[in-house]
Amino acid sequence: MPIISHKGRAMPESPIRKLVPFAEKATKEGKHIYRLNIGQPDIKTPIEAMDAVRNHKLDILAYSHSAGFESFRNKLAGYYAKHDIDVSSDDILVTTGGSEALIFTMGSITDPGDEIIVPEPFYANYYSFSTQSTIKVVPVISKIETGFALPSIAEFEKLITKKTKAILICNPGNPTGYLYSKEEIKQLAEIAIKYDLFLISDEVYREFVYDDSEHYSILQEKGLDEHAIIVDSVSKRYSMCGARIGCMISKNKSVMETAMKFAQARLSPPTLAQIASEAALEAPESYYTETVAKYKARRDTLVAGLKEIPGVKVGIPKGAFYCIAELPIEDADHFAQWLLDEFDLDKQTIMVAPASGFYSGPNKGKNQVRIAYVLNRRDLKKAIEILKIALEKYNDR
Repeated sequence: MPIISHKGRAMPESPIRKLVPFAEKATKEGKHIYRLNIGQPDIKTPIEAMDAVRNHKLDILAYSHSAGFESFRNKLAGYYAKHDIDVSSDDILVTTGGSEALIFTMGSITDPGDEIIVPEPFYANYYSFSTQSTIKVVPVISKIETGFALPSIAEFEKLITKKTKAILICNPGNPTGYLYSKEEIKQLAEIAIKYDLFLISDEVYREFVYDDSEHYSILQEKGLDEHAIIVDSVSKRYSMCGARIGCMISKNKSVMETAMKFAQARLSPPTLAQIASEAALEAPESYYTETVAKYKARRDTLVAGLKEIPGVKVGIPKGAFYCIAELPIEDADHFAQWLLDEFDLDKQTIMVAPASGFYSGPNKGKNQVRIAYVLNRRDLKKAIEILKIALEKYNDR
């Protein structure tokens, strides 16, 4: 029998989706599941985006330019200008989701065996994309006790070798919800310049910041143009996860010319989705402010509820719509499966993502879960009630 590749065998299973078979079984058994496991917003997509697709005048669904519609890239440049990020359409490559932007980035700046330093815990697919690119993720550990703040620069410097090509951050963070301060971005910029590294920032949650905080992008930092690469997406900002439209942004011409070769190999990003995404940029400012206000209220509801459960520890997220909670259990993978397979409260249960999948090494984050607060506040309160009772019953087994 032909043998599967080493790379294929090394590809990790999604910690977010691996429990789906158990959820499907629970649903067939008549259980209602409060889904806290995945970052699928329940906010309506801007009507401007939906109408653009409904009312298009196309006769042929043709390829676009490999870099994406020029009109879309021009509008994106205008969007970034509002956030004090000075880029032109030539600095922007439209991709099939932020995922493809990361894959293009890794393909453009690394060779097999190279290393990228990433604060841990991190978005699970960073590990998947690095496996595809046959490179190594080197974790620098952040801790729940500090709210998952940036580790010291000394910790980064200990990990830099001749194989290190980049530092990758998610700002605000998935899965932690941590928002890097301007000072922390400046520290990262200094180390990128000092060691001649790329600094990659996944900024897909840029709009979602709370408590009068401000997002500071790596492309707002002067002197970093040759080092900085941004990954972005419409998925969360406009509740358009299914559009699969993202972008890669850099003022480094060599990086963008190289990424274009990857873009040409996949021909073009999807046409109808680009039409929708370009139109989404016409959404009024109230769309952002109302959405962010909803998520802040949900965050406050979730964090307050979790803090009332004995033995639960939680960092307060300053951005995105996730948090990591440490539970009074030993194995969150087993607990998450048990919630779906063996437990219910009046035919209701919850689905969470075990946090171990957001760590690179074994036995890390074993008693932690990632919770996505993408449900309305009433449902969040019910989910917290279910979690409290479930923990009591689980630990009394």
